[in-house]
Amino acid sequence: MQHLSSGIKDSQPYYMAGLFTLSLRLVVGWTYFSAFWRRLVLENKLDPDTAGYIGEKFNHFLPNALGIKPIIEYLVTHPEALWWAMTIFTITEAIVGLFFLLGLFTRFMSIGVFGLAMGILLGAGWLGTTCLDEWQIGVLGIAAGFTIFLSGSGRHSLDYWLSATAEPFTRQKWFAWFGSGPIPLPQNRLHHIGFAGAVLILLLTLFTNQYFHGGIWGTLHNKSVKPKLEISGTSIKQGQLSFTLSRVEGADVYGSFLIGISLKDKAGNVLLAKDGEALAALSKSYIQNHYVAKIKPGKHSLEIPLGAKAELLFREEALQNLPAGEYLLQLTDISGATWEDTIIL
Repeated sequence: MQHLSSGIKDSQPYYMAGLFTLSLRLVVGWTYFSAFWRRLVLENKLDPDTAGYIGEKFNHFLPNALGIKPIIEYLVTHPEALWWAMTIFTITEAIVGLFFLLGLFTRFMSIGVFGLAMGILLGAGWLGTTCLDEWQIGVLGIAAGFTIFLSGSGRHSLDYWLSATAEPFTRQKWFAWFGSGPIPLPQNRLHHIGFAGAVLILLLTLFTNQYFHGGIWGTLHNKSVKPKLEISGTSIKQGQLSFTLSRVEGADVYGSFLIGISLKDKAGNVLLAKDGEALAALSKSYIQNHYVAKIKPGKHSLEIPLGAKAELLFREEALQNLPAGEYLLQLTDISGATWEDTIIL
């Protein structure tokens, strides 16, 4: 019991700090563990052939991710690598969340929480239809990870139980960095680390709030409300119209539904017109998808999920031997929104 009367008694301020942050640790721990629970226990969202495949959700992050777009784009263009990444990510969330919840190797797990939250912030911080959902989850997770790294866990944790049973490894210096208890640094240095870390997290919060949403100055915006399509690489050759279509904004849980594609010459004459029913009947062989989230014919329209990108092809006799000039391609969404691109032959 000497360990209890000396080590734990001397650590009392840290165990009180752990008590004060207990609710934060429990809630954040469940938040991350529940991601695993939802994906593998309640449903199987790691199956690429199911509608709720987590890889498609990851694809939704792509259009406006901050700093990690090349990583996301590589994964969504390599389905096997994406599956492994999503599997490893899910297992990591399960371990980090459960250990954090139980207070086992708390400080090491808090680094995991910090890293997972940073990934959410950079990848999905721009998403959220009614409020800044993913941004809030990201910045609060980062703050929680840093806070509990400093406090460790209190009496209601496995770290405390291991220390109380006088396990030899809990007396090692590394356990203070990986588990709980006093951090082996002078108080003035801890003060500097705590203050500097809090200020840096605040600056990250302000920067990402402004970058993703214009939340500090200028025009406040939310890229998750209305669908936005981008048209590129438009050409007309040998009676074939081709263009690359990508969806870069809008709700991640709701597609853009294209109900009209038309091509007109400068005089306004319609050379090609496809309504919703015609687009719904479009052969998939005329759609060359680039990513896991796929543009595909729906029941009454062409469905375009967030983050999808594909080359579309249309062959019409009216497009043969067109004279040089200016042509207008127009796309119409079911909401009434339209997007245009000019073609010069």
